[in-house]
Amino acid sequence: MLYNYKEVIKKYKNDYKLNLALNDNEIFKVEKGIYSDSKNPNLLGVYSKRYPNSIITMDSAFYFYNFTDVIPTKIHLATASSSHTIENSKINQIFVKDSIFGEGKVSAFLENEKQIINIYDKERLLIELIRKKSQIPLDYYKEIIRNYREESHMLNVRKLEKYASFYHNSNKLLEILQMEVFWWI
Repeated sequence: MLYNYKEVIKKYKNDYKLNLALNDNEIFKVEKGIYSDSKNPNLLGVYSKRYPNSIITMDSAFYFYNFTDVIPTKIHLATASSSHTIENSKINQIFVKDSIFGEGKVSAFLENEKQIINIYDKERLLIELIRKKSQIPLDYYKEIIRNYREESHMLNVRKLEKYASFYHNSNKLLEILQMEVFWWI
């Protein structure tokens, strides 16, 4: 389980007892202000705990949903465009317009950390993937699209249309979506 400083102090009562627990490897300090029961916690959980107003997106989310087996080198977090810059070399921060930031946000449970994380749903990620196609290596893009095709029957088309409508080129996004994911329909 993951704890922020306030939660860990509530558990151990004071800094002295917390330091004893740290020395006995009863609990581990993972990052500044983040503690864990396990020595190597899931980084999605760690950074979701550290940055609770962020949403997991892009490479990190594709990996979480098993659309790729490529382990991201950084955790990709979306934040509202009015948010402060995250100064952390392990984070790839993506600023999203405040008006659409929360659209497609869902909660997922990390079993090993006993923690809920914020992550974009599969439909929102698909629209973002298509929007950023030119910035993504072609083989990586094809792998993710191929996996989306396999799950295309489970995708909510109304959500896809809604998310595409957030952008001025929505018709083009939907056309690409039809050609690359729903081509067999």
